[in-house]
Parts: sequence; C-alpha cells; structure tokens
Amino acid sequence: MNSDKTVMKRIALKIDVDTYRGTLSGVPALIGILQRHNAEGTFFFSLGPDHSGREALSSSLGRYYGLSTRLYGRLLPGPIIGTRCSEILRQASNAGFETGIHAWDRVGWEQKVHQAGNPWIEAEMSKSCACFAEIFAEMPRAHAAAGWRMNRHALRLTQRLGFAYASDCRGNHPFIPVIDGEIVACPQLPTTLPTLDEILMLAPGCTPDQAADRILQLSTAIVGDHVFTLRAELEGMKFCSTFERLISEWKTRGYQLVALREIYSTLDLHQLPLHNVRFADVPGRAGPRMMQGQAFLQD
Repeated sequence: MNSDKTVMKRIALKIDVDTYRGTLSGVPALIGILQRHNAEGTFFFSLGPDHSGREALSSSLGRYYGLSTRLYGRLLPGPIIGTRCSEILRQASNAGFETGIHAWDRVGWEQKVHQAGNPWIEAEMSKSCACFAEIFAEMPRAHAAAGWRMNRHALRLTQRLGFAYASDCRGNHPFIPVIDGEIVACPQLPTTLPTLDEILMLAPGCTPDQAADRILQLSTAIVGDHVFTLRAELEGMKFCSTFERLISEWKTRGYQLVALREIYSTLDLHQLPLHNVRFADVPGRAGPRMMQGQAFLQD
C-alpha cells in the first residue's frame, strides 16, 4: 500500500523447493534474483528424503530433472534435504525471506496422501515440523502441501499444529476451508495463477517466454491479489532468465512482489468467507488437487 493509501496490486511469490538439487542450486539463485529486484517471496522447503526418481518422468516437473535427481529413491539413496542443506535453508531466512513447510517426503506425500491413514499423515507432518524447528530454532507458521494434495486429516492438522495460514490449494482468494461440513480454523491463501510448467505442458511448442506472457496477461486481467507458485527447480535453474523477465514486467506495471505473510497480515480473519474444498484435476497436471469450492452453505 502506498503512503497515499491507494491500493497497489500484490503478487505473492510462493516458492516450492522440491528436490535436493533444487535446494543446492535453485534456492541461492532465486535469493539472488529476488534481491536484485527488491522482491519478497516465501520459500516452502521439502525437508526429508529426495525420492524424485519415484515420480513419473512425464509429469510437468519431472521431465526437467537431471540424471541424479531421476535416480534418487530408485538406484540412488535419497539424500535427506534438511540435513544436507540446512545452511542453504538458513541462508534464505537470514536474507529476510519467509520460510515454511512443503513436505517431508514430497513424492511419498503426493503419491499416498489421498489413501493414507491418519497415523501416516501425522507422522509426515510432525517430522517436517520437528526438522524445521531444529534448523530455524522456531516452529513453522506456514504450510504449502506438495502438489496441492491434501486430505481431511491433513487439513485438520494445519489447525492443530498451529500454522498461521496454509497455501495448500488452488483458488481465487483467501478463505476459511470447510471439508465434509467441518470448519478448519486455518486460513487458506490459494495459488491463483497457472504455473509456468503447466502452461508449457498444455501448449506444445510454447516457449518459456510465451508462457510468462500468458501469466502476465492473466495477472493483469484477473482482479485482486495473486499467489504465483514457482519452483526452485525451474525458475531457479532452467528458466532463471524467464523468471527474471517476469519479475521485471510485474515491477514495471507497478505490482508489489511480496511474501505470503504480507497477504496474511492484511486479512481480517473474522471476515474471511467460508468455502468448501473439493478435489479436481488441474489443467497440465495429472490427478486431483485440492481446490477452493463454492461458499459454505451456498445453494
């Protein structure tokens, strides 16, 4: 918000860090890009074993992996990211960026969460919280589910584990989630824009710069604040120059590039609408993801 109280459009940068290689190389690169452009963002870290080799290589992200990443969890043991990369994780925090939890075993979470029992869900989320607390000497306040995949008990735990907010789903605006008639008192700040890799998957022959142009078009055409999800493995590595151009274009148009905590800090939690959540396919991704549904009790 400007000093004259006019409202500037905000785009919160949600940075998912999925792999060991993405943590080692993508995170420092993104820190540098964001600092050069005086932009904020929130890093959501995968903290347990990198089992990316068990992910389908045809997925929107898996096809960009290097050889070692494709072998982790299959022919090579998956490195424990939180242990091996703790200094890089602290580097992001020490540089002033907000940090949160993405997953413990990211691939395991995406593959199992819809069928998993409550004890497994609790164990995965508890391990993430304990590792985060060991690295940062404080409990995490933000959660962003791997692949926007959740179930009812995982959603409940965002409240029980004390997260201030979560960004676990796709949608249009912040809301209080309701699942199977149960209100979960942890606000959701959903991803509102398509990702770069989704656009590239849907439009064969589309260049990364053309995909960025589409994101710019949507961020301008759709009113309100936005949450844009990017990946350390893509925008921090393979598509660094495309992401830097995207940031420059947003800044030129007067947008504030912020962390999700900036959006959260301006919410009136008592006035947030209640919305059901549902599970549906997202264009450019295989399998159901958690989505913001219709307003609770709306006919």
